[in-house]
Amino acid sequence: MSAAREHGLDEEYLWPRPPVGGWAADDLDRLPNLPPHTELIDGSLVLVGPRTRFHSRAIHLLVSALTGQAPEHLEAIGEMTVKLDNRNRPEPDVLVVPVDADTGSRQTWFKPEDVVLAVDVVSDDSVERDREVKPRKYARAGIPHFWRVEENDGLPVVFVYELDPATQSYGLTGIHHKQLKLDAPFPIDVDLTGVDRRGGPGGRG
Repeated sequence: MSAAREHGLDEEYLWPRPPVGGWAADDLDRLPNLPPHTELIDGSLVLVGPRTRFHSRAIHLLVSALTGQAPEHLEAIGEMTVKLDNRNRPEPDVLVVPVDADTGSRQTWFKPEDVVLAVDVVSDDSVERDREVKPRKYARAGIPHFWRVEENDGLPVVFVYELDPATQSYGLTGIHHKQLKLDAPFPIDVDLTGVDRRGGPGGRG
């Protein structure tokens, strides 16, 4: 009898032992029974906690608004991974990518050079990753625009960053509370108070 069965554990849900040097980016597509939204950071698997209602609504608001306002050659998509390198495959909450970056219905990740904008909505279990770890990695990979979304009194606050290619780091260009109005990466105008309206931007409360 295996040790798992001896202790009353279902072997189907046990984690395989990580290889020497950690997991690789492609392992996310091969490992069985990974929980939804598992990320790879520096060769380690990172499990994401349950989504809050605010988190889900903020993602929906931004995907809907960006979808409606992006130029025809770009699209907004939620919760897909970016293969930054062989040891890092994070999952931003929202991405803006070229339409022609679509490789088919079974696609699970994008290349960093295809990402125009990455957005992370901060959760209680992801504060350090979303504020420090992931932005540094996005910047080093050359992703030109990054937004960090935090909750304040039930509403989104959007911290907007733009890449300085000379230093491969982000500079803060603005903090937006009730209205997100920008010219880059394309003209964007989002009513952030719409996060509580059913149906997203323009939906009925």
